[in-house]
Amino acid sequence: MQTQILEHRQIQQKIVRIAHEIIEDLSEIEEIHIVGIVKNGVVLADLLVSEMQKISDQTFIRSTIEIDKDFPLQKPVSQVPNRDFKGASVVLIDDVINSGKTIQYALNHLLLQPVHQVKTVTLVDRKHRRFPIHADFVGLQLSTTMQERVEVSFEGAWSAYLV
Repeated sequence: MQTQILEHRQIQQKIVRIAHEIIEDLSEIEEIHIVGIVKNGVVLADLLVSEMQKISDQTFIRSTIEIDKDFPLQKPVSQVPNRDFKGASVVLIDDVINSGKTIQYALNHLLLQPVHQVKTVTLVDRKHRRFPIHADFVGLQLSTTMQERVEVSFEGAWSAYLV
């Protein structure tokens, strides 16, 4: 059984709010690296960059990270394009933090370089997780059971469901 937790208009409002929060928090940074986790993290990153470009003259440099979400240690993390993040301010984006595993492995990959700072963004933060992950910018925090998960769809009318 699915329960809708966010509809299109609410998701759009949260994207606008998160974009403003990122700009406010990183206002002193001229060049911000935006890294979306494949698949929906990339879509969310693109939407956030679009909003941030409307309100800021900062430079946003886009990258993607792809992780095998089921077996993250069996395949290498893929970053496109492969960038040097030395001294960079990085914003790592995923649509949902369920267990925290995906974003944890993406962070591990980013922290192999001497970055200046990493901020994390998620549209939905499902409070029960197995990994010690904290999201700096969150659209919606949701308490769930361990058996439930959250799915976001950016196809057609955007929505988020508790499944």
